Amino acid sequence: MVDITYGEVWKAIAGQNFMVIGMVTARGESRTAGVMHAVHDDRIWFTSHDLAWKTRHIVANPNVSVTVPVAKRVPLMPWIRIPAATVTFAGDAEVVPLAAMPDHVRSTLLDDLEVSDGGAHGVIVGVSVRPTGDFVTYGVGVSALGMRDAEAAAGRVRAASVTA
Repeated sequence: MVDITYGEVWKAIAGQNFMVIGMVTARGESRTAGVMHAVHDDRIWFTSHDLAWKTRHIVANPNVSVTVPVAKRVPLMPWIRIPAATVTFAGDAEVVPLAAMPDHVRSTLLDDLEVSDGGAHGVIVGVSVRPTGDFVTYGVGVSALGMRDAEAAAGRVRAASVTA
């Protein structure tokens, strides 16, 4: 098992801009959505619309899962395809008004997009996810060749928010 730290996991998450969030519908069906994210104060953030299905599912059941793929490449040979490394964790999600999001997170995610007061899709809201339990990693902190050994490429570290 790879020896990985809490800080290394957050660095890997912050170095990416895409994640997959898993949630459960009111009927108990699993759903996932790919979203762009930003990191702030031991939370991972993304935006949605207040009327969107993913927002409604999160409001109804804030227990979510997150998987962040971490791109891997062979230096000087970018044409060689390497599976992404991953960071996966369970978390508690919270939907907040856009104004309640940290300024730099809002700026990063919206990147000067014009924000309206609503419409057919509703208003833009922020969603923060506070990790719970453990961060489970695969391929983070090991070389691309090291990923061939599944046991050695796996890692696990406690999410700090559990003890907070």
